[in-house]
Amino acid sequence: MKVLVTDPIADAGLDRLREAGHEVVTDYDAAGDELLDAIADAHGLIVRSGTEVTEEVFEAAEDLVIVGRAGIGVDNIDIDAATDHGVIVANAPQGNVRAAAEHTVAMAFATARSIPQAHIRLKNGEWAKGDYLGTEVNGKTLGVVGLGRVGQQVAKRLGSIGMDLVAYDPYISEDRAEQLGAELVDLDTCLDRADFLTVHVPLTDETAGLIGEEELAQLEGGYVLNTARGGVVDEAALAEAVEDGVLAGAAFDVFSQEPVSPDNPLLDVEDVIVTPHLGASTEAAQENVATSTADQIIAAFEDEPVINALNAPSVDQSAFPRIRPYIGLAETAGKIAAKLYEGRISAIEVTYAGDIAEEEVELVTASAQKGVFEPLEWQVNAVNAPQVAEERGIEVTETKTRQAQDFQSFVSISVSDGEESLTVTGTLFAGEDPRIISIDGYRVDAVPSGHMLLARNRDEPGVIGFIGTTLGEYDVNIAGMFNARETIGGEALTVYNLDDPVPEELMETLQADDRITDVTYIELNGTE
Repeated sequence: MKVLVTDPIADAGLDRLREAGHEVVTDYDAAGDELLDAIADAHGLIVRSGTEVTEEVFEAAEDLVIVGRAGIGVDNIDIDAATDHGVIVANAPQGNVRAAAEHTVAMAFATARSIPQAHIRLKNGEWAKGDYLGTEVNGKTLGVVGLGRVGQQVAKRLGSIGMDLVAYDPYISEDRAEQLGAELVDLDTCLDRADFLTVHVPLTDETAGLIGEEELAQLEGGYVLNTARGGVVDEAALAEAVEDGVLAGAAFDVFSQEPVSPDNPLLDVEDVIVTPHLGASTEAAQENVATSTADQIIAAFEDEPVINALNAPSVDQSAFPRIRPYIGLAETAGKIAAKLYEGRISAIEVTYAGDIAEEEVELVTASAQKGVFEPLEWQVNAVNAPQVAEERGIEVTETKTRQAQDFQSFVSISVSDGEESLTVTGTLFAGEDPRIISIDGYRVDAVPSGHMLLARNRDEPGVIGFIGTTLGEYDVNIAGMFNARETIGGEALTVYNLDDPVPEELMETLQADDRITDVTYIELNGTE
């Protein structure tokens, strides 16, 4: 089969494809119509970040089986279009983990000892020995925001040379953190205790600007390292904090805009060390991602499992129509459960009752995990969600029962910290009409799509009216609502399906009312 490679990768990957008997064509200048012509008869495509793989590309490639990304990020690949055209998209998330971790460690030492600054001055003829008083990392506290693949490797390396470890990550178990020698804490505690803060989270709606002016102030006298994604740390606020002496220094390998703008404030501060996104730039890392990508191309051609596929569900074709409606339902229920749960998730339980319990539901269980983990991982999906759970030490259990009480079938997703739990249950009406029928023990009837607002409040006259009036004042239309309560005058839960997104000001208005305990806004599948 023909494999088109449009961005340079290590020769080891190309050799592996040729050894497997496949034709390899490299065209590193292909773009626009030239790319469409080149892809027309290709069965596989390998890219890095330089090639935009758009819907137009998929439309031009009738024989395309798989797109392999030699690296982690797939922002340049239209995964939805790939799925529509039946094309697998796979990346290589493990190949550069060690390289990124080592670069982070190097940046930690470089900023702690002002190595680049002293180097430049000595090269310019200055013997500035008395101008630099470094910081030893031994005995200091490393705060890790995001204890995923790279974060764990950084923690292992710096922990082994005498640093105390604290970590903020709502999606990792205490047992796994303990194995790494790290204490799990909330974000404020992590910031308060850290002498060095290292960031290892993807850039999502939840992590954008996660470390801003207030958070940096809590790190007074400390150092900030970011080799993950630009935009997680407020660059202007950080530059000002270092310039004003609030922070001792910082080291950045990633930026909100790349290539970095000459106007970026980080470039003007002497005690901020910067590198041009070199975290994965080692010979070993490039060879690893190349061979990993090649292996996945070969697996796809041979109809074998593609380990790092981002969009390739695997289920018996005859059974798929029966479980298909439950895939999205389980994902949505998992997302709602994770959004509402306030504890640290260490366990997920997926329960099937009724007719669905007779089916092979591995894909549905994986989809439930995807919903729980969606805010956390780069392109987490039903294929890689089980791997995410394993890496983070989160126990996933699946139970089945033929007893479904008032329904023909239902699926329940429970998230837990080992003591407290929260459960969301969904079912299908008339075969394929999904409904959320229970949230944290409250019986509801909510459409699991679009814009959803969930309010916990005291069961008092006027509360629902106040919420409805407030939504109206902000031109947010209610498509449907369902109210449930524990007891008369006790706590109530109201679920609102809305036609419009909920602005932050509206949320603040609702939360300011002392009758309302908590308000959560969730954007679900089908949101326009």
